[in-house]
Amino acid sequence: MTEIAPKQLYGFMAVGFLVWSLTIGTAAADVITIPQSALIPSTTYYTDSIGGGIGPEVEWNGGVPRSSDPVRNDDAYRGPLPLGFSLSFFGNTYTEYFLNNNGNISFDDGIPAFTPTGPQGAAEAIISPFFADVDTRNLSSGVAHLRTDIPNQLIVTWDQVGYFSSHADKLNSFQLVVRGPDYAIPAGEGRIGFFYKTMQWETGDASDGAGGFGGTPAAVGFGDGLSNGNVLAGSIGDGISGVVNNHHIWFDVGDEEGPVVTPPINGAIPEPASLILLGSGLAALAAWRFWKQA
Repeated sequence: MTEIAPKQLYGFMAVGFLVWSLTIGTAAADVITIPQSALIPSTTYYTDSIGGGIGPEVEWNGGVPRSSDPVRNDDAYRGPLPLGFSLSFFGNTYTEYFLNNNGNISFDDGIPAFTPTGPQGAAEAIISPFFADVDTRNLSSGVAHLRTDIPNQLIVTWDQVGYFSSHADKLNSFQLVVRGPDYAIPAGEGRIGFFYKTMQWETGDASDGAGGFGGTPAAVGFGDGLSNGNVLAGSIGDGISGVVNNHHIWFDVGDEEGPVVTPPINGAIPEPASLILLGSGLAALAAWRFWKQA
């Protein structure tokens, strides 16, 4: 039984919602582009430097696990889960989150979506270290891990994970660090961190990819669910896996503008972009792809 059809249908519905949200909210929309120069070369996880490992495997309780093994799935999520602290994010304060298998965490609901739509990835408040169609059902794929043993800090790791549909010929390893206001931030770090080891793919088959590339590649960034966001330059573009491969980046939590890079990049200030130009183009492209697949 093929799984492409229901994933295509869900993606087409997401595109429709994106077009609607752009229509009603473009006037106040603001997207900050994070320059690639903010990325710092590295070959390790944050947990490699502090010790203690990447934590236990995540068992999923929402979405579509599609596996008898509770830690292996396609488009599942876990939550709501307690942050253990209060997180100020785009002017809102959150104490709970959802962990989504497809390379992100969200705050208003679990996200089974597998193809990012627009710079923020989805019409939800979201943090996306690498929003793409992660599929861990192949036994040669790793799975997601969650570590919460350090007060005021959570660490999510997608360790050596494959991509849809059940592919494990290429694997990605990336990690998200989120810290609360009572965490003492070491010099040169921040409250949110993205860490990448080897990144070998960027697109699942149902996102119009082939062999892990092409189609609609992964999103890297943040969003408030209302079309405001911060996105790494090259996000949702061909080659994004190579851009982040063996790098990391830290952010501080800003106010209304969302997270900001820390430390500053040679005094440079990321430039705002127009979401109506970027988002509408992506929506049109995505709609064409889903009609083509239907």
